[in-house]
Amino acid sequence: LRWNVQRGVSVIPKSSRPERMAENLHIWDFALTSEEIAQISAKTLGRSTIINHRDPQLVRTLLGWKVHE
Repeated sequence: LRWNVQRGVSVIPKSSRPERMAENLHIWDFALTSEEIAQISAKTLGRSTIINHRDPQLVRTLLGWKVHE
């Protein structure tokens, strides 16, 4: 979480466990050094590991969702 926040990325952590929620709040107690950010950035894949945003069928599905009826 801290890595994303320091890079200006908005994060919305999802947790229902109180201990995890408390841990998530501790990202404000420290800052990563430039070296630490570079090391973590070097490990990223440059793509989502959850969904493929370039999949045409997925994009059609997502664009078809309605927030309100």
